[in-house]
Amino acid sequence: MTNTGMVELEGGDFLMGAQDDWAYPGDGEGPVREVHVEPFRIDAEAVSNAEFAAFVDATTFVTEAERWGWSFVFAGLLPDNFDPTRGVAAAQWWRQVQGASWRYPEGPQSRIDDRLDHPVVHVSWNDAVAYATWAGTRLPTEAEWEFAARGGLEQQPFPWGAELVPGGVHRMNVWQGAFPNENTLDDGWLGTCPTDAFPPNGYGLHNMTGNVWEWTADRFDAQQVVMRGGSYLCHESYCRRYRVSARSGNTPDSSTGNLGFRCAAAAATANG
Repeated sequence: MTNTGMVELEGGDFLMGAQDDWAYPGDGEGPVREVHVEPFRIDAEAVSNAEFAAFVDATTFVTEAERWGWSFVFAGLLPDNFDPTRGVAAAQWWRQVQGASWRYPEGPQSRIDDRLDHPVVHVSWNDAVAYATWAGTRLPTEAEWEFAARGGLEQQPFPWGAELVPGGVHRMNVWQGAFPNENTLDDGWLGTCPTDAFPPNGYGLHNMTGNVWEWTADRFDAQQVVMRGGSYLCHESYCRRYRVSARSGNTPDSSTGNLGFRCAAAAATANG
């Protein structure tokens, strides 16, 4: 399968990382350093539910969340009468939900029928690699991801510039209000939004920050893989990782309701 939704980027040298009051020292954003990126292609949008469904239909692939029988779901997306389940010790807003998977993002009572254009979630790094292999692509390196996310701007925190909400207009899907109990929905969304929601950056790429975290090809540490971009749950009160330089990590077999991916590939010229 050939992905026709890719943008060709010329690559080059850029200043990667950040070292300011927004950065978490333990995340390894700094120091700022010059990095060279070869020409490459990257998806203009995150892989959608519809695209992932096509992969599953063609291959009968079963995700890790489906094999385990559960995944982590944000409690604020569950019905008020949802039975109590195990939470994450340091983040009780994450709930273990039996039956949650890419097909049933909040568990068996939910469906993706009305969000086929939203990013697929509850996919592990291993699942994402399987999709990319089938599609004839790969996951982007961390440097490629950040180069692409910056959209040609230098050392700006967001894909569009310096302001979180320029002119009072929201440019990404993140949490507004008091996390985790109140979301004012000022940006129009509670959970995920369509992969092409909000204007693209200077390279024509949508939602490089906010909406869902995105897996990359690189290691965060010995056990974890780098994920980038933040998600609809990011808020400055506890998680300022909705910036182009921000990074975090998760184990390759982890899946959550705010973690997806987009694919990359060698430049078309490299393939003749």
